[in-house]
Amino acid sequence: MKKAKRSKKARIFVVDDHPMTRSGLTHLINHQSDTLVCGEAENAAQALDLLDGSQPDLMLIDITLPGKSGLELIKDVRAMRPDLHILVISMHDESLYADRVLRAGARGYITKHEGGEKLMSAIRHVLSGKIYVSESMSAHILEIFSGGRPTTDRSSIQNLSDREFEVFQALGEGLSSHEIAKKLHLSAKTVDAHRANIKTKLKINTTAELISFAARWTTTQTKQQL
Repeated sequence: MKKAKRSKKARIFVVDDHPMTRSGLTHLINHQSDTLVCGEAENAAQALDLLDGSQPDLMLIDITLPGKSGLELIKDVRAMRPDLHILVISMHDESLYADRVLRAGARGYITKHEGGEKLMSAIRHVLSGKIYVSESMSAHILEIFSGGRPTTDRSSIQNLSDREFEVFQALGEGLSSHEIAKKLHLSAKTVDAHRANIKTKLKINTTAELISFAARWTTTQTKQQL
């Protein structure tokens, strides 16, 4: 009599720029009966280089990566492997990022503050073909699609494109146009154009006011993450 065939383990590719975080995630995933880590990368370029050879079923991506952001990586992966499941894990405020990553093509979002049990639940949820966000974020997204959410400063920031949002964040970190251009691999003129669009969308008149607003926003986000 033949032995029952073991079920195949789901292959997970981890993308995070912190070695200790990658190590912790790998340990957690590899100690499950139904998952294993098939590859890891510290930035978007490395992840794309290793994607074909690793053949993952799901990519676990941090939103904040050196060079190209996690948002841009999601779009690139979707272009290469539209069938590949993507779950974002991040320290950032879910209400500001979850709808962005879902629009980019990811299938879920979970914060790093959640424990290993919830992370594995999110991974299995996305692998099953479902979308994973927190209950509060699910209600928030439904409000957005129903048109029932009033306009606020936060929703105004959500109206920024992904690239404009990256420029806005960099301004809040105190970077100059030249430094932002270098960080995002753009021309200084393109950065200036994005900055002008940001001012229009946020109804801010001067660059000085924009920088001050971005700095206050960045400080608030940092405090929330501590």
